[in-house]
Amino acid sequence: MSESAAERPLQPGDRAPDIVLDAITREGKVALADYRGQNPVLVGLFRGLHCPFCRRHIAALAELEPELRRKGVQSLAVINTPIERARLYYRYHPLPNLLAAADPERRSHRAFGLPNLQITENETEWPYKISMGAAMSLRLEMPGELPEPMDPFAASELLDRKDGFVVTEADQEMMASGRSQLVGQFLLDRDGVVRWCFTEEADGGRKMFQAPGPQELMTAAALV
Repeated sequence: MSESAAERPLQPGDRAPDIVLDAITREGKVALADYRGQNPVLVGLFRGLHCPFCRRHIAALAELEPELRRKGVQSLAVINTPIERARLYYRYHPLPNLLAAADPERRSHRAFGLPNLQITENETEWPYKISMGAAMSLRLEMPGELPEPMDPFAASELLDRKDGFVVTEADQEMMASGRSQLVGQFLLDRDGVVRWCFTEEADGGRKMFQAPGPQELMTAAALV
């Protein structure tokens, strides 16, 4: 399968695309084809570093990577941030256990069928459009991080302040074109076939800004 856009998020049984991206945490390129016939791989497709929720989900995946590797599963985080910006950020926030790659054009997100959700004034057509009112009605619960359930915009601002995260021009460019890009994680077997997935698109958006927990990921790893 090429990098052309899939009509829907890939599901178990679908073959993954042959994406090639610039590596962030090492030199050179990263290609999904490199894993074929070698190892299963968990591919996490994230929004850019401008998203505080994705920053946390990427860090959580890095923390779990050694345990996944012991099960024979490799991990790859794909981040919607330009390569120079991403390398600078991870120079100060290293991911010693995780291979990450930059995809500022979100080619891999489209190839895996993840929609770029648009926020509209009053129209909702999930998973392509959501009204501002519907978005504001969402309540995110993050015990230990948020003082109370909050809408995603207020939560994002609070978490950025907590992190001391400064939005750069590169971040602004990514936000302008894909601030609400839907994301997900896909477990591929040695043949490059999806065996498990978790996406924000599923369940009518009830999984927005969430990620699978360690136990769910380790249970999925047993499938390959």
